[in-house]
Amino acid sequence: MPEGSEQPQRPARGREPDPGAAGVRRLRIGAGALLVAGGTAYFLLPLEGLGADRPWLGWPLFVLCLTLVAALLLRHVRDVVLEKPQARSGLMISLLMCLAVLVFSSGYYALAQQPGQFVGLRTRVDALYFTVVTLATVGYGDITPSGQEARMVTVLQILYTFVFLTAAATALTRRLHTVVADRDRRPPPN
Repeated sequence: MPEGSEQPQRPARGREPDPGAAGVRRLRIGAGALLVAGGTAYFLLPLEGLGADRPWLGWPLFVLCLTLVAALLLRHVRDVVLEKPQARSGLMISLLMCLAVLVFSSGYYALAQQPGQFVGLRTRVDALYFTVVTLATVGYGDITPSGQEARMVTVLQILYTFVFLTAAATALTRRLHTVVADRDRRPPPN
């Protein structure tokens, strides 16, 4: 073969590409797209209308979304605990944890539209910031819940974090540990 002309490497005969890898890649792309869509929806949906104007719509929707996320989280935590081999729980747990943050942020933003509920929470970024600061138990103090409803939702987020997100993070850690241990046990490819 003349120097400078290279042909692409072909996989060895008898060795086929791993069909599971393509599925994982599609799942990751789908999860990433879903996360981007959720983040975009958070910034574009008309959340202002869910506050004081329509509490009959806002509260049930908030509770429904949190319940749905909790149920899905528990399902995937169960899959990790039972060590279901085909479950893609690690990715789904991460995605659902992000979704829980967006649900709480949406609730805080809608609640902040009511006078006297929050001090310092004016924008969606403020709501996201307050959610993450509360989740991390840092509590900078620049945004504070001052109304009774805002304080109740903040307490709910703390309890939700203790129960659901801690279980999810524990399961995610366990899943990642299992994946790494499995990779360490496999012989290197030739």
